[in-house]
Amino acid sequence: MTDHYETLGVARDAGQDEIKKAYRRLARELHPDVNPSEDAAERFKTVTHAYDVLGDPQSRAEYDRGPSAGAGAFGFGDIFEQFFGGARSQGPRSRRQPGQDSLLRVDLDLADVVFGVHRELRVQTAVLCETCGGECTAPGTSPERCTMCGGSGHVQRQVRSLLGNVVTSQPCGICQGYGTVIPDPCPTCAGHGRVRAERTIPVDLPAGVDTGLRIQLPGQGEVGEAGGPAGTLYLEINVRHHDVFSRSGDDLLATLEVSMPDAALGTRTRIEAIDGAVEVEVRPGTQSGDILTIADRGVTRLRGGGRGDLKLGVQVVTPQKLDRRTEELLRELRDRTKAPAPHLAQFKQGLFAKMRDRLRL
Repeated sequence: MTDHYETLGVARDAGQDEIKKAYRRLARELHPDVNPSEDAAERFKTVTHAYDVLGDPQSRAEYDRGPSAGAGAFGFGDIFEQFFGGARSQGPRSRRQPGQDSLLRVDLDLADVVFGVHRELRVQTAVLCETCGGECTAPGTSPERCTMCGGSGHVQRQVRSLLGNVVTSQPCGICQGYGTVIPDPCPTCAGHGRVRAERTIPVDLPAGVDTGLRIQLPGQGEVGEAGGPAGTLYLEINVRHHDVFSRSGDDLLATLEVSMPDAALGTRTRIEAIDGAVEVEVRPGTQSGDILTIADRGVTRLRGGGRGDLKLGVQVVTPQKLDRRTEELLRELRDRTKAPAPHLAQFKQGLFAKMRDRLRL
């Protein structure tokens, strides 16, 4: 059996830092990219395997004990493992593990959510290694059965206890429970079967989405270890602020400024809504706080057909700078209409509700 300490050229009592430095020195010397000879390639495999064993304190301790260690620390946990299945034979665990889920924030303009939008999303994530295809090994090689556990992924220990000899089973410290070791890992992914890369994901975002909504894309998350199935990608929607329009459910809200004469006499005007021009009628006598509703010009409903409404909160604009002629005309208007002096009127709850709506615009 190969002496891993001798392979790395270190003493058996060498520290972990010394073992790491020895491996790096040999790896730089023997790596196939530096030394293409067949002898160097074989030595590189041996050195890598030795470091896999000695570089991890747990597997190193297992190696130092040897495959037939009969003595070890005794504790009540070992007894419970024996009586509750701890020593039961188990198969090796798979290197292929499911990938993790990912979360990506997607910023949208308000116009994007009226009818929906197509996006090409770029994400940094774990993808399948193209060199090894998720096999984790260098091309032309394959995993080798672990010599410590014989491919079972577990080793048994026999310890003495008050109840006699107790046999326990635990994951093999050399192969980490896989049953195999990879003496020649893939140079691209370092034996993980996946690499980090940027990929583009085309997605159609439906109409009606709103800030805080999460869209689920199964199979678009990170690829797992050893090419395991990809997790789920969650898209968290954030709708940017719009200077003119606001949203309330499926309705769009905006403020319509109307001059005092137009509010008194009434008028028709054309405004640019978020999805095109629309005709608006201001009826004679319109007051500040009145709401003009334009049906079906809001946001398309996320679930179900149709659209919300466009609601315009009227704000009557009083002129601040008057020339002499305009001031005379307004005084004449006040005298002719016999407008009452400012006074308190009956409380109207709806008026304050309109004011709150207007402040939210």
